Amino acid sequence: MLPYVEARRKVIETITAAKLAPRCAYVELGQALGCVLAENVHADRDYPPFDRSTRDGFAVRAADTARVPVTLDMVGEVKAGGMYTGPLRAGQCVQIMTGAGIPVGADAVVMIEHTKSAAGSVLIERAAEAGQNVVPRGSEAKADQLLLKPGARMGYPELALLGQVGHVRVKIAKPPRVAILSTGDEVVEVWQQPNALQIRNSNTISLAAQVELAGGEPVPLPNAPDHIHDLRKRVERGLQEDILVLSGGVSMGKYDLVEVVLREMGASFGFDAVAIRPGKPAVFGTCNGRFFFGLPGNPVSTMVTFELFVVPAIDMLSGAPPRPLPSFKAKLAAPVKQKAVLTHFLPAAVDWTRGDPVVKELPWQGSGDIVTLTQANCFLIVPESKLEFAAGDWVDVLPRRGAL
Repeated sequence: MLPYVEARRKVIETITAAKLAPRCAYVELGQALGCVLAENVHADRDYPPFDRSTRDGFAVRAADTARVPVTLDMVGEVKAGGMYTGPLRAGQCVQIMTGAGIPVGADAVVMIEHTKSAAGSVLIERAAEAGQNVVPRGSEAKADQLLLKPGARMGYPELALLGQVGHVRVKIAKPPRVAILSTGDEVVEVWQQPNALQIRNSNTISLAAQVELAGGEPVPLPNAPDHIHDLRKRVERGLQEDILVLSGGVSMGKYDLVEVVLREMGASFGFDAVAIRPGKPAVFGTCNGRFFFGLPGNPVSTMVTFELFVVPAIDMLSGAPPRPLPSFKAKLAAPVKQKAVLTHFLPAAVDWTRGDPVVKELPWQGSGDIVTLTQANCFLIVPESKLEFAAGDWVDVLPRRGAL
């Protein structure tokens, strides 16, 4: 049974060793949000392409403002998109707007707040240094400079950069296809009316959502009953995709058949238990050249183990490096104590209303309690090395993806 950090590392090492190249496609710029770049992107010219003013004010020769106050002749005006034909001579200034090009001869901009204008002249009340309020040409990027590399995930700054350089068709890595297979005779479809001893298939719904949030393409499959022949057929179908994620059937019960079927199919296991709660029976391995994850069937266990182990796999099969777990520190609002020597991921709520982040464990009924998880925005992490914390102690917190 591996610590969760080692289990996560095992996933990353296994996928790295496979050296799989992602499938690629071209999309329009407006469709690239969240995708992973699969090409180099270079600057098409210097950025900025001219010396640019960062303030509304007056373009001046800094030497003319060495002794203030000083009155300068205002000889023109330039707005964004325009250029004063100049050159600017000693004792002169040009009114300039944010984003406009600096006139030839000028080397600074005095903010309008530090001036007083009169007919044809401007009183400069504060001295300027050369380069003040000016972004030099090419200081952000030089023409042909490499700006983005394959593996970059396209967020709004990256899309803005692509637009700035006129890169309107983008080569991306296709999202990995993730087959989702729930198991169990007790599971019925969400649109069905369960009897008193059945449950609706909420895991397929939540897993499909988690796959999309992580950047993959969900491929939901029909639920597999607890029969080896039927389960094997579903598993064979799931292994046609890049990743197969199963929920349920991985514990030690008589009808927990997932590992039995996978072993019969020649699977190689990276791990078959992790020292965490919820999620201890989690399984990872390869079969027929594909990666599979067997996650416990209780919904909170499924959600936690997906975040810990499946997300880095989706990252890597998207052609991107695995994102680190986005944990952070918060102060405990109340004492926490656990007994089992495992790392615990407890549904919790964190807030910043009083400055420092403060986190509080939510009362819950175990790993089947989806109701409580809807009220949580994070998981409070209690490590196996220290199972008891006092109020006010700093602890690690893992955000619930999409909730913070």
